[in-house]
Amino acid sequence: MASEIEVVEEDQREVAHIAAAGATSSSTEAPDTSTEETLRNDVYTAAAYGDLEKLQRLVESEGCSVTEPDGGGYYALQWAALNNRTASAQYIIEHGGDVNALDNTGQTALHWSAVRGHIPVAELLLKEGARVDTADYYGYQTTHVAAQYGQTAFLYHIVTKWNADPDVPDNDGRSPLHWASYKGFADSIRLLLFLDAYRGRQDKEGCTPLHWAAIRGNLEAATVLVQAGKKEDLMVTDNTGFTPAQLAADKNHRQVAFFLGNARRIFDKRCDGNNYFGKLSKLGLAPILWCISISLLVTYISSVVTGTSFSGLTVTFALVAWSGVFLASSGLVMFYRCSRKDPGYIRRNVRDLQNLRDDEPLLKTELNNPALLAGNWSQLCATCKIVRPLRAKHCSTCDRCVEQFDHHCPWVSNCIGKRNKWDFFMFLLLEVSAMVVTGYVTIIRIATDPQSPSAFGSWLSHSAIHHPGALSFIIMDFLLFFGVAVLFVVQAQQISRNITTNEMANGMRYNYLRGPGGKFRNPYDHGVHKNCSDFLVKGYNEDVVVAEQNMSSDEMSMIQMANVLSQNGEVQPSHPNGNGHVSINVDSKASPVTHGHGHVHTSKCGHGKTSTNTSSTSSTSSSRGSRISFGLGLGLGLGRNNTRHNSRSVLAS
Repeated sequence: MASEIEVVEEDQREVAHIAAAGATSSSTEAPDTSTEETLRNDVYTAAAYGDLEKLQRLVESEGCSVTEPDGGGYYALQWAALNNRTASAQYIIEHGGDVNALDNTGQTALHWSAVRGHIPVAELLLKEGARVDTADYYGYQTTHVAAQYGQTAFLYHIVTKWNADPDVPDNDGRSPLHWASYKGFADSIRLLLFLDAYRGRQDKEGCTPLHWAAIRGNLEAATVLVQAGKKEDLMVTDNTGFTPAQLAADKNHRQVAFFLGNARRIFDKRCDGNNYFGKLSKLGLAPILWCISISLLVTYISSVVTGTSFSGLTVTFALVAWSGVFLASSGLVMFYRCSRKDPGYIRRNVRDLQNLRDDEPLLKTELNNPALLAGNWSQLCATCKIVRPLRAKHCSTCDRCVEQFDHHCPWVSNCIGKRNKWDFFMFLLLEVSAMVVTGYVTIIRIATDPQSPSAFGSWLSHSAIHHPGALSFIIMDFLLFFGVAVLFVVQAQQISRNITTNEMANGMRYNYLRGPGGKFRNPYDHGVHKNCSDFLVKGYNEDVVVAEQNMSSDEMSMIQMANVLSQNGEVQPSHPNGNGHVSINVDSKASPVTHGHGHVHTSKCGHGKTSTNTSSTSSTSSSRGSRISFGLGLGLGLGRNNTRHNSRSVLAS
């Protein structure tokens, strides 16, 4: 099938210093001092380790060149960029290093900086004239590499500041959005969609980003794409006629297949909002609930309060009976307000893309929002094109982002959010109170009827014949009471904790609701008294985070420990690479560990695969030479080895 990825067997390619170190560590358990010195005594290793003193000695005293590639065809500037060695990179550039030098795969140092998302060294390269639109032999620009590794912050930086193209296709027609979807990087997908990356782009195999998310079984990626998309995205077929849902089912990704199939059914059920039936469906269940409430109120007044089949009311009991009417009527007023009121919709950022100047394509966006500068990518809404507040969420029914989104209530045909939650709560409170009062009055009226017989069966028959309205009212009141009462109690409990229904249901999905150790923690809970008083007086709670000093000592100690760990070392921990890199943390005191990627590619699909022999050599050196305190080499780079295609094909997994 067209969406398959061929398995390739890559020919062996040795890098001189890795091979030498591997042979030495394999033959002896103890490290050889001469081998160590040989490994370190070149500009490439010095650049990779950021050893500026040694780099200066090699260049200025021994006459080593920083403009020539190593045995693998990679430049010293690329090694410095891979490990964020800005000082070494600056020195290499000052001594003739070419920021746009191409290795044997057509990649530059800027490509390598994108692998680990090193913004400082990338900024240096770009200021020194690096071209952000340089493509390698497979058409990968820097944005492709950043998307392949999920480096969302890096992608954000080069697009907003250096005008990199976030939607450029590679040689196989795959955009960065294809790669982010294939790898399952939801934050990168949100950013690319926010930047108007084309969801419906089909590559040479006819696959859209949603196809690739389905092939890999990336549920979160598929969810983000579907929420930002339309029904047509689910119906697109690849070159072999498979839809995303069919591909997911074919790969036995049951959750993704079920989700995509269910999304298709939901889209099918939606009516066109422009015709009569579409407009009628948008009214929801509110008209039905309104009619039921009015009918019950009229029945109560005519059959219970003023019913001729009952005896007259005393003054006190009449006040109680009519108070039920007042409570129910007030509840209906709040019901109308809740249905018609703006729940807290956030204004869409509708951009006129045709009028944007070429040199300022992002001028009218919110990309300088502090939330994005802090890396809070979940606040991006690809549909509304806004950076929403942290507690705001996009309602798929209303197709709008709502502040402090609680839930979409079909019975009021509106979202419940920051601006109408008070009305909704008062509606529940008044209706529950009305149900209690009217139910009590009705039961007393029926039970105290002097004409009713004493036997239960006869009494029930007498009530059905002489008081049918009152009996039907008490039955409906009883049935509706429990649902409304439970909803009222739940809302009251959530208000007392300053948390929403949506947050309760998705507590483990939202990072801001997780404290140290991954445990649930509500940062907006200021105590029952303040939460309730603010809500009842203001009508809503402010999104003010509880001060850290109010946290427990255990939480504080865990945060401090995490901060200490995050500050140790200049280089980030090694990340599993999906691009053929064999990389290690050069500052680690432990033995170097090689990392390969988790899928295979052809030149049409991807970005390479570590040579089998090289991987085994590195693995051997890691196991036998675990006490070696220096790295055996920082990797094979982004480039691919020469490939030989196998006739057997399998789906990407």
